[in-house]
Amino acid sequence: MYGSIYLVVSDFEKSVSFYERVLDMKVSGINGMRFAMFSIAGLNLCIMNGHFDSTHCEEVIKKGDYYSVYDDMDEIAEAGNTRKVFINLGVDNLAAEYQRIKKLDIVEKLTPIRFINFTSPYWYFTFMDPDGNPIEITGEYTENSSSES
Repeated sequence: MYGSIYLVVSDFEKSVSFYERVLDMKVSGINGMRFAMFSIAGLNLCIMNGHFDSTHCEEVIKKGDYYSVYDDMDEIAEAGNTRKVFINLGVDNLAAEYQRIKKLDIVEKLTPIRFINFTSPYWYFTFMDPDGNPIEITGEYTENSSSES
């Protein structure tokens, strides 16, 4: 079964470039300037250009009823982000990934590495993508590491 999570974005090229750098990979597939896909160990994380259909309406064929709550991609792309969905990515070395992300100098609101424990210990850091989608990176971490600086 095919499945994916896709983000409707306001600036397609900026978002594709952002995710290529954060994920340290090129897009796995692209459908013109409308849709890009990153295949990550069984998960497809996709980027949808929220303004493509309205600016290329002669190229996009649609059938069936229109439901603005789902189909008005311009409005969706420009809507404020409520941060109810987090993109969570796991890495082997959290401290090294923190430094790599920090050096990219493209993320907003980067937190330090943090810890939470309910039934198991969990180390992570968080930042925002260009549309305000929160991204959480988690992985192995040694508390005595000084790699956050």
